[in-house]
Amino acid sequence: MKTHFLSICFLLLSFYCAAQKQQAPNILIIMTDQQFADAMSCAMGDEYIHTPNMDKLAVSGVRFTRAYSPNPLCTPMRTSMMTGMFPHQTRVQTNNDKKNFRPEDHIYMGRVFRDAGFETGYFGKWHVALDEDEKDLHGFDTFGEDNPRLDAGPVGDFIKEKRNKPFFAFASFLSPHEVCQWARKEELPGEPLADMPELEALPPLKDNFGVPQNETDIEAYMRKSYQSNRRFTVGDYTYADWRRLRWGYYRLIERADIFVGEVLESLEASGKKENTIVVFLSDHGDCAGSHHWNQKTVFYDESTRVPFIVSMEGKTTGSTSDILVNVGIDLIPTLCELTGVEVPNDLPGKSMAGMILGSRDRVDRDYLVIQNHMVQGDPVDGISLMPHGRMVRSEHFKYCLYSEGNKKESLVDMRFDPLEMINQAENPIYRDVLEQHRTYLQEHADTQKDEVAQSMLDML
Repeated sequence: MKTHFLSICFLLLSFYCAAQKQQAPNILIIMTDQQFADAMSCAMGDEYIHTPNMDKLAVSGVRFTRAYSPNPLCTPMRTSMMTGMFPHQTRVQTNNDKKNFRPEDHIYMGRVFRDAGFETGYFGKWHVALDEDEKDLHGFDTFGEDNPRLDAGPVGDFIKEKRNKPFFAFASFLSPHEVCQWARKEELPGEPLADMPELEALPPLKDNFGVPQNETDIEAYMRKSYQSNRRFTVGDYTYADWRRLRWGYYRLIERADIFVGEVLESLEASGKKENTIVVFLSDHGDCAGSHHWNQKTVFYDESTRVPFIVSMEGKTTGSTSDILVNVGIDLIPTLCELTGVEVPNDLPGKSMAGMILGSRDRVDRDYLVIQNHMVQGDPVDGISLMPHGRMVRSEHFKYCLYSEGNKKESLVDMRFDPLEMINQAENPIYRDVLEQHRTYLQEHADTQKDEVAQSMLDML
């Protein structure tokens, strides 16, 4: 009788533990490619763009309005996000740095949650320095066919599967990345120009279509370099061409919004919506004409600032936060805290869970450091430069430093110049602010062992 009683107790305890484990929230991450943070109708209004599905997430979640890419380029950002490390720590600063990457040196997002009992699946564009077939490392057991442009079906099927443990699903869509190809005139949108609004009416181009004042030598050089690039030639663009490009960019974002809607419909149909954390973000932005730039890589907000929305049914209710977020290093700690999973040791990021759940309204952070290495341009006047850069974003200012050029620094007062048109680095009124941001970068170089940042500071 005693043995029988103990067996029943053991079974009840097993059922209880299983039930408790099942109560852990699912995770669904939806990522677009090359979408500027404000290029959603919930951010800029619906006169020129309509993104009802992204807006739906913003209405039910927390939208972080100052979230930045760790490096505004595909592979560096995605590798940073998957490892939770800065790009200089992964040694991946360009799309061709895979040879410098040391896979065994890092933990990976999928592995963290697979080891915590989640069933993991990744669908769509990968573009991480780690090979897709290294499942033991990256931790995504299900890897969907890389067809991110047209089909949201595989991730939807994964979400709707019946299982006895929580899922972690990552849906990575290509749009609006195709704007890269549309930079060539023959591939610009085919709508009649007469049906498009004037360029000045298309946010945020009204005030920052022209060339910024007092820009750095590198910014001026790289604009010419990128605009003469064989793949992305826009050097001879007319006003009408830029107008078509910006209009087409918005249409591609609307196509991405359709994919977002299809995934959300699958979540609704699965019956698991109430116990699922939904994250929406992009890997980086695109200037699409701002500052006479197309493409990404540069430190302007249109290139570096990305959408970041977290929605949890019944726990988040349509708010915004201006907390500074680095979506590369902050995503893993945030998801860990929201799900009760232990945060891996030695990650440099910070959790945004308190802001998402309303238990905190600030985070212990005075600034962000964003990185780049601009190698995709073509020579200009027989000169070819490939500068490293570091950007420091504080509450009110943006400071940038480059490894090349006579005038390497820029400082923008984001309170009065949010479209980044005036470089105040040589303005004596801002001398103390400039020194403070050099100090911030020095602190980052020391604490994160960023040797490239240190070498640039040593040149000042």
